[in-house]
Amino acid sequence: MTFAVITFPGSNCDRDCHHALGAVLGYPVRAVFHKEHALGACDAVVIPGGFSYGDYLRAGALAKLSPIMPEVRRFAEAGGLVIGICNGFQILCEAGLLPGALIRNRSLRFVSREVMLRVENAHTAFTSQYEPAQVITVPIAHGEGCYVADDRTIEELEAEERVVFRYAGPRREDVPDGNPNGSRHAIAGIINARGNVLGLMPHPERVCDPLVGRTDGASVFRSMAAAVAGLRRADPPAVFVV
Repeated sequence: MTFAVITFPGSNCDRDCHHALGAVLGYPVRAVFHKEHALGACDAVVIPGGFSYGDYLRAGALAKLSPIMPEVRRFAEAGGLVIGICNGFQILCEAGLLPGALIRNRSLRFVSREVMLRVENAHTAFTSQYEPAQVITVPIAHGEGCYVADDRTIEELEAEERVVFRYAGPRREDVPDGNPNGSRHAIAGIINARGNVLGLMPHPERVCDPLVGRTDGASVFRSMAAAVAGLRRADPPAVFVV
């Protein structure tokens, strides 16, 4: 199981992903620079967090034009697993690989703290190692993490069980509903209709190492590895169905 981690100018979580995937979880990791035109041999692609291209225009708006992105699109269209974390989620939305958009937080402030997430769908290639409705604790760090979409898209996401993670607290004086950024339906992470592309604002890679006190995020990547291993054993077409 080899993960390709893409680095854009302004990425600042690519090193965290390398450490979590390689040093902690023991998977081979390939570093892919945004100017490259090929992903190389890999089983999954990680688009990490940060501030690609300084978040000029809009978060992710310039990164979607990087030379590597057509290859990411081809990889996803062939059924390959792609995960976009924080800025990576923004990039996937800007590139049209996921619906909706991420806008300024409801508070209009940058928010950096731990949040509780509920696993809404434990039957995806990214969540099979969790229990249904399991609540995990994962950090967030973003200024534009408010997920929005039109009513029809939200209805489709809910009806098709494509909301994978939902904010579940904690409730605070400044966040009485437990939703840290004002996302519609408290959405923290979604998948595409095919089930092989995930975008989420929280940072699972930051809670993989026991040294930081939590390993709640490790199961995201273990689920991906299990999905790829399952495909290899059965050797079906590279398609994930939710």
